[in-house]
Amino acid sequence: MIEFLTEYGMFLAKVATLVVAVLFVVGGIIAAASRNKGRADQDGDLKVRYLNDELDELKDSLEDAILPAAARKKALKEKKKQEKAQAKQKKKAGTEEKSKPRLFVLDFNGDIQASGVEHLRREISAVLQVASAADEILLRLESPGGLVHSYGLAASQLRRIRNQGIKLTIAVDQVAASGGYMMACIADRIISAPFAIIGSIGVVAQIPNFHRLLKKNDIDVELMTAGEYKRTLTMLGENTDKARAKFQQELEETHTLFKSFVRDNRRSLDLDKVATGEHWFGSQAKELGLVDELMTSDELLQLRKDSQEIYQVEWHTKRKLADRLGFSMETALNRVLDRWLHRGSQRQLY
Repeated sequence: MIEFLTEYGMFLAKVATLVVAVLFVVGGIIAAASRNKGRADQDGDLKVRYLNDELDELKDSLEDAILPAAARKKALKEKKKQEKAQAKQKKKAGTEEKSKPRLFVLDFNGDIQASGVEHLRREISAVLQVASAADEILLRLESPGGLVHSYGLAASQLRRIRNQGIKLTIAVDQVAASGGYMMACIADRIISAPFAIIGSIGVVAQIPNFHRLLKKNDIDVELMTAGEYKRTLTMLGENTDKARAKFQQELEETHTLFKSFVRDNRRSLDLDKVATGEHWFGSQAKELGLVDELMTSDELLQLRKDSQEIYQVEWHTKRKLADRLGFSMETALNRVLDRWLHRGSQRQLY
């Protein structure tokens, strides 16, 4: 029996040593990623893809697969003939081909903190330096909303496009709710898939309170503040009716600002009808005036490929392996903390 206990104790010691070693390595990776985070954010580049050729290649690949050999040969001959005739006509006219207007395609996939705004900022800064009034920007937007100040900044980045006189179209294929709709309403035109989730013009905040549990176990929490409303609702202290009333007042004020923002950008909306915190599917949202047209982003690109030069613009951040591992772990931890702590204590457009 003593021998068994000795071996079992050695086994537990080995397991504990292994766990400590793993935690040490993981902690080192996260620490290294955190130290290099600012530098890594700067270490990136802009990726630009010409989508017209990609769309044409899809068509050509399918035709090559399904058309008989004779038909493929005839279609290729006809295409070359058309290209030759167009080139000859241009040469005869003695003029160069007039450049087509450009469509710049950006993507934004929003989380609670709208963390993609840093990439969006860089992409917009790049496009605005080359775009003209004849060009257009298409933002493929997906977001269920999040923190008020984070989505306020994201919407302000889109405002830069409008301020420079560039047409902005926003496409919602799945969801643009709350903070996501705050961004969308900046656009000159909003298109939406029929079953995309749109709206949720409201504000929400929730916070757990452990005061009774702590009191039951004779645990005191001391909270020191300067200023009557420096802290209203808390997780650990005893919340008062006065604090709840103040917190509710702040939510109402935020909602009023949100509604005013939407009104300024979508003048035709009946805010009393749509600013209730409800969300709608795309087909319903069109009837309410929340979106302008039912269409997916893919449909729009297909319609525009013959009349516009289409470029997808995306900022890529370069990270070393340790940074990527640390960033992934840090992101996962942040999501958990956002869900259980910050989400409850901050006002959200969600």
